[in-house]
Amino acid sequence: MGAMTSTVAAKFAFFPPNPPSYRVEEEEGGRLRMTDVSERENVDVLKLKTKKGTEIVAAYVKNKTASLTLLYSHGNAADLGQMYDLFCELSIHLRVNLLGYDYTGYGQSTGKPSEQNTYADIEAAYRCLLETYGVKEEDIILYGQSVGSGPTLDLASRLSRLRAVVLHSPILSGLRVMYPVKRTYWFDIYKNIDKIPLVRCPVLVIHGTADDVVDYSHGKQLWELCVEKYEPLWIKGGNHCDLELYPEYIRHLKKFISAVEKSGRLKNMQGSLTDNDSKPRVSTDCREKSRPSTDVPEHSRPSTSTEKSRTSVDKREKAKKSVENVEKSTNAVDQPEKARNSIDRSDLEV
Repeated sequence: MGAMTSTVAAKFAFFPPNPPSYRVEEEEGGRLRMTDVSERENVDVLKLKTKKGTEIVAAYVKNKTASLTLLYSHGNAADLGQMYDLFCELSIHLRVNLLGYDYTGYGQSTGKPSEQNTYADIEAAYRCLLETYGVKEEDIILYGQSVGSGPTLDLASRLSRLRAVVLHSPILSGLRVMYPVKRTYWFDIYKNIDKIPLVRCPVLVIHGTADDVVDYSHGKQLWELCVEKYEPLWIKGGNHCDLELYPEYIRHLKKFISAVEKSGRLKNMQGSLTDNDSKPRVSTDCREKSRPSTDVPEHSRPSTSTEKSRTSVDKREKAKKSVENVEKSTNAVDQPEKARNSIDRSDLEV
């Protein structure tokens, strides 16, 4: 029974777009490039070996002004090609380097997706940051979206000097997305509820109050279990795959990145970063209810990925434009450094 339930949970967890949204080609000199995305000089396309024997594709977006690096684990119904433009925009507006990667079995990564493979995938990406780019652990922020919160928290729970963690529409566990269980079973997957207390760096949780795939009670409970809480963002009316469309998303994320960037010593971060633990931020910007998301699908939904992937692509295109527009509208309020043109990214290193 346990093995069968675990297998069912895994099937609901992984929906790699089929066909993949991009291909990887090798240019003269050995440099890799992704097809079907805009080519940028500040983006390195990589193939990384994992300890499980698979080869995953990653993209490293460089920002010359960055002091921190975001390691981004995406949701379950997207691949690197679909996330590419958003990664580049986040790199600009958050002023960070960003490494995004495809899980085993996603995009042009080899093998089949599984919980244990995603743990090996994020370890390979993390090792790449240390060994290839010389990034220090204390300068890395892990970002996990939906299913990506699983590998993110697994790695974060084992790192002692990590700068920070962002959880975007996270799950308590795989089984809890499908059933209202009150305890952790051995056959469950992505047991985030048990790992979050082991994370010793500041954690930002972002969740939509109208999420119809992963109820926002998942995000609230994870935030309550954090050791070092940062003011969470509960986006009123936000669904599972549309949070980037809300102005408060990029505004609050920039505020968090700025806070952890300015923080001097990790042991003092809780006091200096917690803006208002007792009063979680709830947005008042209500939007129309978005189309149903496919990230960590509901129990009753068909397990076909073609339509799901198309929906995700539409929303990510809107999210990219929203991030650009929000940056313009928030400059006068946040008073950041002089904004750069988000179209011309030749000076970049998300």
